[in-house]
Amino acid sequence: MKNTMTFRISILIVATALTLLSGRILAAETITYEGKAGPGVGKHIVFLAGDEEYRSEESLPQMAKILAVRHGFKCTVLFSLNSKDGTIDPNAGGNITGAEALDHADAIVMSLRFRRWPDLDMLHFVNAYLSGKPIIGLRTSTHAFAYKNSTNSAYSKYSHNSKIWPGGFGRQVLGETWVSHLGENHKEATRGVIDPSLKDDVLLRGVGNIFADTGCYRVNPQPDSTILVRADILAGTTPDAPLHPTKNDPHQPLAWYRVHKNEAGRTNKVFCTTMGSSTDLRDENLRRLLVNSVYWGLGMEVPAMADVRLVGDFQPSAYKFNGYRKGVKPDELALPVTVK
Repeated sequence: MKNTMTFRISILIVATALTLLSGRILAAETITYEGKAGPGVGKHIVFLAGDEEYRSEESLPQMAKILAVRHGFKCTVLFSLNSKDGTIDPNAGGNITGAEALDHADAIVMSLRFRRWPDLDMLHFVNAYLSGKPIIGLRTSTHAFAYKNSTNSAYSKYSHNSKIWPGGFGRQVLGETWVSHLGENHKEATRGVIDPSLKDDVLLRGVGNIFADTGCYRVNPQPDSTILVRADILAGTTPDAPLHPTKNDPHQPLAWYRVHKNEAGRTNKVFCTTMGSSTDLRDENLRRLLVNSVYWGLGMEVPAMADVRLVGDFQPSAYKFNGYRKGVKPDELALPVTVK
């Protein structure tokens, strides 16, 4: 009897230890910033970071911090991780950790490129989309998914080059898929110019012209899109560089929004911009446009001049393939005890 009781206690201790360990591992796979005060209290935004080039693993945590600290939202950031050591690895396009957080999201902010998630993870994303959650897409999210072996996934239609759903999730939901580069990265920066006829649109409250050091994409958003910002392609990489002599006719769309009725009959409020590298976020006007898009998507009153001050020491890496900071785990991105 004594041996049996000892065995049962041992099993309970092991089970408890495994549960605690599992909790620690799960917590380490994502990062959550808890807003404490502001209009966003009670609303949960889930950020999806996963692109190989434009450092979404740096830009999205900063946006999450701004929305949590300055506006009160609860913000959870999901990453692609190295399966061996649990560090953030944007090249691990076959996984996203903590996808179940999407079940409880009020809004989604995504910066993805050519992801091929397992169906069980993709299911959380698709269910969130079909439930009508607002979606904010940055940069390469126009080509967020790429399932090479279409028969291996129930969600192959979401691929950027889908023939079943032309243009996949990017074209059908965000408004455009991958087309091509027009401005050349690291040589031809982009000035985002507001359409004068839309200067009073609520999404543009407090927003001026934008400077992005990323090159401009060729895009032709869905006809029901409202184009807020168009591109001046510059012949240089600084804000005062002259206009490129041959690449500005026509001026490409840089940011737009649309209201999309999905296959389940529900409505998604969608904002998309082809800007959004980590270095682009140094621009205050871009940060404000993104914050405004969250308020708009959630049906909240957009501030007259949203507070978009950077949180912490934001020193973004130059965007490039394989340029991510090695050895970083999500919990290392937690906020300090006090922030300004």
